[in-house]
Amino acid sequence: MRYVSAYLLAVLGGNAAPSNADLQKILSSVGIEVDDERLNKVINELKGKSVEELIAQGREKLSSMPSGGGAAVASAPTAGAPAAAEEKKEEKKKESESEASDDDMGFGLFD
Repeated sequence: MRYVSAYLLAVLGGNAAPSNADLQKILSSVGIEVDDERLNKVINELKGKSVEELIAQGREKLSSMPSGGGAAVASAPTAGAPAAAEEKKEEKKKESESEASDDDMGFGLFD
């Protein structure tokens, strides 16, 4: 991703066909070590292609993908609802017990 980003930065900066050296300069300016194999792969894959056309093709692919999940269905309370209330009460009791055990240590986290 960093190599593609550097390529796009170079194209936005006016360089229609960035070279390895151009991308290495961009990446090294922000402290990223360059993997020559990956860099060459990105440049070879993008060589001779219009960035605008590639972005348009990517948008088409993304628009065909389903996104989002099913809608949440609200249901009426059932017989299990009282049990859930009891569980909440038990959790509150457990929390207060754990807080009390912290006091026994003689120090607090933020003291």
